[in-house]
Amino acid sequence: MWIIIADFGLRWSASQMAAPRRRFTAMENVMKTFVISLAAILCVFVLSHFAGWRSSAASTTLISKLETIDIGSKVRTVVYSAPQHFEAPNWTRDGAFFLFNQDGRIYRLPVGGGKPEVIDTGFAIRCNNDHGISPDSKFIAISDQSQGDHNSLVYTVPFSGGTPQRITQNSPSYWHGWSPDGSTLAFVGERDGDFDIYSIPAAGGTETRLTTAKGLDDGPEYTPDGKYIYFNSVRTGIMQIWRMRPDGSEQEQITHDDFNDWFPHISPDGKWMVILSFDKSVAGHPPNKDVSLRLMSREDGKISVLAKLFGGQGTINVPSWAPDSKRLAFVSYELKDAPSNY
Repeated sequence: MWIIIADFGLRWSASQMAAPRRRFTAMENVMKTFVISLAAILCVFVLSHFAGWRSSAASTTLISKLETIDIGSKVRTVVYSAPQHFEAPNWTRDGAFFLFNQDGRIYRLPVGGGKPEVIDTGFAIRCNNDHGISPDSKFIAISDQSQGDHNSLVYTVPFSGGTPQRITQNSPSYWHGWSPDGSTLAFVGERDGDFDIYSIPAAGGTETRLTTAKGLDDGPEYTPDGKYIYFNSVRTGIMQIWRMRPDGSEQEQITHDDFNDWFPHISPDGKWMVILSFDKSVAGHPPNKDVSLRLMSREDGKISVLAKLFGGQGTINVPSWAPDSKRLAFVSYELKDAPSNY
């Protein structure tokens, strides 16, 4: 209605000004000034409020939720929720804490919930979501991009915090797995435009390339017995789960389905593998997608859906099983609209 009135006022005033010149009475002059002023005020009012409505409608808040799920009952429990973006929980080997990354830092959170505490990582204050815990729980592997060319490098820091020790010399490099004997790290590196899987001594040294197939290979993780490295690869045209020996030999495809499957994580007892599955139309592993956590029995290869959620990037990028192999941790997300002005 206000738009119609404003439009009528503008049209009337314009028609009067475009008419042949004639003498106006005092009352006509007053009315002309009043209508023009009213039309201008109404236009400003309508446009400003419409812009405010558009801004309010478009405003959203991201809610991150650290959850656990029981693989038997499929019961989900929200342990910690906050209106910030955090990612990629690890479950400590004593079962007492979660680790996750937020705003470039690594945080520790009691499994019962509470207030997260930042872990001192020295100069490494741009940590991404590729981090994990050594088999003896003495160190944390982090992937940080605060130094040099600001591409990701792999470091280790004492579990309680301290000065990072640089492990990879080439960048970008993203940590993903630690061999059960603690001697070797598995990571993803981009070299000459190709993303492949590499291994390197946990104390640093020469990196060894394990995959050479064209296309992205990602997410390497050792089995608890150390006999295999599981990973995801797009070499067949769709992202699927593969495995290989720790030296890169005997590479074989594990999943054969119509999903884009990412980040295989093997349970500590070796019986289960959890994966993050995107619709086949989704390229990469972006955030804010409808995804599924799926559980595969390593004995018979059967797959079932554990949970459906809104997530993707940051949900289970790294190992997140509980020590008892009965639960695992993950992050789901929610986009909440800001209150409307109308």
